[in-house]
Amino acid sequence: MNRSFWLLRGLKITFFILLFVALAGYVTMHLWNWLLPALFNLPLIGFWQALGLLVLSRILFGGWGRGGKGHKGWARHRRQWKHKMESRMAGLTPEEQEKFRQKMEGVCTGPAWMRRRSTEPDQPASV
Repeated sequence: MNRSFWLLRGLKITFFILLFVALAGYVTMHLWNWLLPALFNLPLIGFWQALGLLVLSRILFGGWGRGGKGHKGWARHRRQWKHKMESRMAGLTPEEQEKFRQKMEGVCTGPAWMRRRSTEPDQPASV
């Protein structure tokens, strides 16, 4: 691929990012100006204030990037925790594993619909 192709592609991406930011700013501004002054007697805001509001809400609630406070960050944390617990359980004998499971069942009881069912056929399902 030649250099002009990549330059054109970069310009298109930049254009669509700017278009998305402008559209999000105008939608936020119009929604604010339509709802909040009537409901809570708040002042009208302009386009730049709406963009600032979006940036502020992103900082406070959304995080930045893939490893942030969002859904993917929690999924990665959950996978790491699960891997850590599985490696610890692998180092235990079967008797120690069963003792640990029984202890955790006593501590971590929740509603019946959240409890795990036994997969062994000779034991009744714990519901």
